[in-house]
Amino acid sequence: MMEAEFNKSACLDFETLLEDHVTGDLSNADAAKLADHLESCVACTSALENAAPSVDLLRTLSPAADPGPGFSRMMMARVRQELSRLNEQKSIWQPFISFAWRFAATASLALALLVTFDAVRHNNNSEIVDLRPAGTPELFPDPGRLPANRDEVLMMVADTNHGKR
Repeated sequence: MMEAEFNKSACLDFETLLEDHVTGDLSNADAAKLADHLESCVACTSALENAAPSVDLLRTLSPAADPGPGFSRMMMARVRQELSRLNEQKSIWQPFISFAWRFAATASLALALLVTFDAVRHNNNSEIVDLRPAGTPELFPDPGRLPANRDEVLMMVADTNHGKR
């Protein structure tokens, strides 16, 4: 496996040399290196055999006119536009994501309103309200005064005569 990885990295180094060899632009020193590599590498030999006819075909064609300086910028803009359109079409989750964001915004607003309402109501109702039904014996005689500790609770219960029959 290590030898295959070594050959793979060696093939990457010789890839540019293969292109130059096919076009005839290879120097003598590089040609000798490539020849040595081609003797031991079947993949590069096969790639060279497949690339040679394509170079001959390209030479038979007449050169194309230069598309101009803005060509690559326009083409990349079109590619980005098409990719974004395809991404929008492919996204099955987009409606769910949109709904989730709307739900989160609505829930945050509702929570803020509830907290504000509670704070305002709490400030307005700071007095103690006696919610006991009328006619019930008083456990605490003074509803405005709360006991400070356990002993005071026991004293209040004793003062109201609870526990006597």
